[in-house]
Order: sequence, then structure tokens, then C-alpha cells
Amino acid sequence: MAKLTDDMKILLKDELSYIATVDADGNPDIGPKISMRVLDDSHLIYNEMTGGQTQANIEADAKAIVAVANAKALHGYRFGGPAKLYTSGEYFDNAVAWADGKYPYPKAAGVITIEKIWTLDPGPLAGKIEEE
Repeated sequence: MAKLTDDMKILLKDELSYIATVDADGNPDIGPKISMRVLDDSHLIYNEMTGGQTQANIEADAKAIVAVANAKALHGYRFGGPAKLYTSGEYFDNAVAWADGKYPYPKAAGVITIEKIWTLDPGPLAGKIEEE
């Protein structure tokens, strides 16, 4: 399992993240996740608010990539690994608490186990694995 650095945690807190998934036929999908946040050093969590394509794709395939970047600084990362949805328990309770009074009640909490991290910075290291 790969580990998040403090720099990665700051980007995830301060910038909009996007999650990419594929459906059962391998068709890709990408969408913003304003709720994406750090769960711990090796996991991300987000609120599945719509129950739409991302949820269907994770239920079908369970693979996900999350990208986050600061466009002005030309600095970012991709985090890849299996995703799992929870509709009860500790992770779902986390999602409900995060949404309380600000966002719609979640349909599920998505948890991504980070197996690989790639840099999105331009230059010779662009797209290279940072950690796995």
C-alpha cells in the first residue's frame, strides 16, 4: 500500500479531485468529487451523493483513479487502487457527518485503498510512479 505525504494531503484538502472509473464493458467515466478527502495515510474517502455512474462503475469493477492538481502551480498526483462502497457502518457514518447541513445525505461512502501514486507534474517525471 502506498502512503500519502503531507504535500499530497494538502492538495487533496485544498483542490478539487476527479475520480475515474470504468463500467463492466470497459467504458471510462470521470467526474468531480468535492467530497474527496483523506481517510488515513493509505486511504481516501468520498461521499457518493448521486448514486450515478461512478457508483455503478465501482460496483461493477471496483477500480478507481483519483486525480488532484493545483493548475497554477503545475503540481498534482494520481492515486490508484480498489474502491469499495459502504451504506452503513463507520465509513458511512463518516460520510453522513461530513455532509451534515452542507450537502445531500450520501447514498454511500466510497473508500479507495491507495496502491499506486503517480506524479502529474510536468517535466521528466510526468506520469511516473511516485510510490507503490
